[in-house]
Amino acid sequence: MARSTKEEALETRSRILDAAEEVFYTRGLAQTSLADVAVAADVTRGAIYWHFKNKSDLFDAMCERVRLPMETLMATPSDKFDGDPLGHLRNAWIFLLKDASSNVRSRRILDIIFLKCELVDRSDPIWVRQHQCYLDGLANMERILKDAIQLKQLPDDLDIRLAAITLHSHVIGLLSNWLFSPSSFDLAAVAESLIDSCLDSLRYSLALRLKAEQVS
Repeated sequence: MARSTKEEALETRSRILDAAEEVFYTRGLAQTSLADVAVAADVTRGAIYWHFKNKSDLFDAMCERVRLPMETLMATPSDKFDGDPLGHLRNAWIFLLKDASSNVRSRRILDIIFLKCELVDRSDPIWVRQHQCYLDGLANMERILKDAIQLKQLPDDLDIRLAAITLHSHVIGLLSNWLFSPSSFDLAAVAESLIDSCLDSLRYSLALRLKAEQVS
């Protein structure tokens, strides 16, 4: 009986997450209440509060179902790079773009985050989560770029902070543009070329080098 109850609870939780994904995608995050999710999932509001503390908690759980740009993909420890941090970075971003193109769930959740997540209150837990995710992602990317410099994959005088911002802006801007208009270009087809072009800018752009006064 206990096992059956646990399985039922997991099934209910999954159904709530599926419903949240559908309603957030259709109506947007701000316009959706937990009551709307309950109706879509065919459960009571009490059932939602049994599994999730509030809408922010539900949103977090929904996001955890996919690999997000600045979280999982950038969190691999240095000892997992196999001596090729730049290759790891390249493969991570290409995977993200191709997964968004081919995986329906990934695309829908990224669409919610990029286009239907109205972040206006900086004290809102969802805003706080997204902001911290961005900062942590930049820090992880800088760590990877430092490792790449040490292995001579990138110039010694690369401005690491500026390079991380450039790469992030390039990839997130590309993903955001495609989510806004998927028919405007084939994301999977251009993913490798566009990521390679950005990595080439880290190697060769003089604008991304440290100024003379910054070099110790």
